[in-house]
Amino acid sequence: MAVQGVLSRIRSHTTSKTYRVLYIVTSLRCPFPQFAFRCIQTRGVSQSPNQERVSSTVLADSMLVEKVLFSLKQGNLSSFHSSRFRLSSLIVVEVLSRCGDNLQLGQRFVDYVVSHSTTINHSSNSLSAMIDILVRCRRLSEAQALILRMVRRSGASRVEIVESLLSTNGVWKSNGLVFDLLVRTYVQARKLREATEVFRILRYKGLSLSINACNSLLGGIVKVGWGDLVSEVYREIARTGIAMNVYTLNIMVNALCKDRRFDDVKSFISEMEEKAIFADNVTYNTLINAYCREGLLKEAFEVMNLMSDKGMKPGLLTYNAIITGLCKKGKYTRAKEVLNEMMSNGLSPDTTTYNTLLVESCRKENILEAEEIFNEMVHRGVVPDLHSFSSLIGLFSKNGILDKAFKYFRDIEIFGLVPDNVIYTILIDGYCKHGMVSKALRMRDKMLEQGCVLDVVTYNTLLNGLCKEKMLTDADELYNEMMERGVLPDFYTFTTLIHGHCKVGNMQKALCLFGKMTQRSIKPDIVTYNTVIDGFCKAGDMEKANELWHGMISRQIFPSKISYAILINAYCSMGCVSEAFRLWYEMIEKGIKPSLITCNTVVKGYCRSGNASKAYEFFGKMISHGVGPDSITYNTLINGFVREENMNKAFVLIDCMEKEGLMPDIITYNVILNGFCRAGRMQEAGNIFRKMIEKGIDPDRSTYTALINGHVSQENMKEAFRYHDEMLQRGFVPDDDF
Repeated sequence: MAVQGVLSRIRSHTTSKTYRVLYIVTSLRCPFPQFAFRCIQTRGVSQSPNQERVSSTVLADSMLVEKVLFSLKQGNLSSFHSSRFRLSSLIVVEVLSRCGDNLQLGQRFVDYVVSHSTTINHSSNSLSAMIDILVRCRRLSEAQALILRMVRRSGASRVEIVESLLSTNGVWKSNGLVFDLLVRTYVQARKLREATEVFRILRYKGLSLSINACNSLLGGIVKVGWGDLVSEVYREIARTGIAMNVYTLNIMVNALCKDRRFDDVKSFISEMEEKAIFADNVTYNTLINAYCREGLLKEAFEVMNLMSDKGMKPGLLTYNAIITGLCKKGKYTRAKEVLNEMMSNGLSPDTTTYNTLLVESCRKENILEAEEIFNEMVHRGVVPDLHSFSSLIGLFSKNGILDKAFKYFRDIEIFGLVPDNVIYTILIDGYCKHGMVSKALRMRDKMLEQGCVLDVVTYNTLLNGLCKEKMLTDADELYNEMMERGVLPDFYTFTTLIHGHCKVGNMQKALCLFGKMTQRSIKPDIVTYNTVIDGFCKAGDMEKANELWHGMISRQIFPSKISYAILINAYCSMGCVSEAFRLWYEMIEKGIKPSLITCNTVVKGYCRSGNASKAYEFFGKMISHGVGPDSITYNTLINGFVREENMNKAFVLIDCMEKEGLMPDIITYNVILNGFCRAGRMQEAGNIFRKMIEKGIDPDRSTYTALINGHVSQENMKEAFRYHDEMLQRGFVPDDDF
């Protein structure tokens, strides 16, 4: 009767959520009133609820919790698994809450839930409850897997995650391990800003992490190079009063070294010593490595000596860092001395030690030293790696000693290694550079037989070799093979092929490749444009060359001094000196200093068109623009005036040339001598010949041919035959065309 009275009062207050819960609990005799209340809160109840629907749902969930608990205690969840009921995140939380401190039951349920997780839409609370159980059971890796799942949940904020973990019963029975794992998980997932945010949320709530978790956070931030954030987090850790350790010290020393704050390192180490945290071998090795990386070898040796003073013995890592630093500075002899010192101290060098010395000797192209290092390495039982072999093979390939390179290539297998793409490509490049393209292609076939996948670098190396040998048909076939194998061509692929086709004058093919390049959104650069423009200039198609020139500028790729030199040379070769001169002035106006080659081209253009005086006028302008003439400039001008029979001007230029410290060479003398011979002035020609001999310049075939022809034209056959005999005595074969 009392119950009926309560029900009557509750029915009259059906708009109140609390009364509705009491109604459900009382009328259905629900054994879990707290659970029922949470159900109502979670599911939400409208102003006019369908009490029967809500009651039946809560009853079903209540019965399911009871059924799960019963099955857990019986140790048999198979009957539950076959039932028509489905678990929800709310039920997971309630079951684990009811398990209390019975970790055996809790573990059994968590294992079941994890194995059937696809059917449950977890919330932060359900995951937190499961994490709590696993952490309390010290199943940390499984707990971390669930934490990772939690942090990856869409829309889950750091605050929500922290709050859900805090609200779970038993968290602090785990001694804060949950939050340590949370921060570590964020760090391992490379979510460093999120990890820092969690750290700050915990600080705000007055909670602290272990120093190990703090070190994990600091280390992660140092690894990505966020120096400012490292300092901020370290200061916050210091303010918490957490006892730091030597790992904290080493992480911060590494951070300061990365930022090149070497002065701060010393003061930081002193501060840590005041806290009874002392530097160890790792600290000093980190500092030595940083000094060596920056080329501060004196400081590195000072730290090394400091280690000994503090009773620490420099190890292999210490010596390797010093040897690397010395080699980077080109101090190979000193590096060898350090190696000997290291061995006298009872330390055995490893592959890294020898590779450092090997790479440096290969860089200096010291073949004897490189082989000596390699042999010593093998003799001491240190096994070389692929880096060792790639250095040696690269050295011999570069110097054209390809038999030796191939010998070392074969030796790779003796040491139980398998050549990789890098080594194959180095050897292929050596064959290509020295014109042995057929051997390079055979090496490519061997690569494929061994299961190596050819990448774009290997293909580009082969294409470059084929194009250098003007084997353009083979190059095109290789390009097609590359495409069929799904290897995408890059900038270098197209530039190599375009240059190859331009060299043989196949401009249509070059232009087609140029179009494919742009279609693939590979932007041609100034070198590509210069190559194609030069090709069309050499083919005499100035219209197409100019079209490309303007297209280049429209793409915001502006001509360089080489670009101007190409067009200027083309116009000069065609006799269009005025157009060449217009480009020269345009180049000057744009602030591009012309090269000597460009200026010599203009001088040659004027002289070829029979206008040596204009060439001389330009000669003055080029000097005024800071371009000093060379022997080619003077010889071209002298030849221009000689052709116009202005010998006086030619001799004036020879005097100028000598004053500039440019001594007349065989070309200079031949030009003057040839001019006198053509004019029939054989006495002057003879004087030039004798002066040339006096200056220690030996005559060549052209010298004798000019003298013989000159005397023949003057019908002085005696002198002609005298020079003919002298020519034969000097080992020159005359063409007898006189």
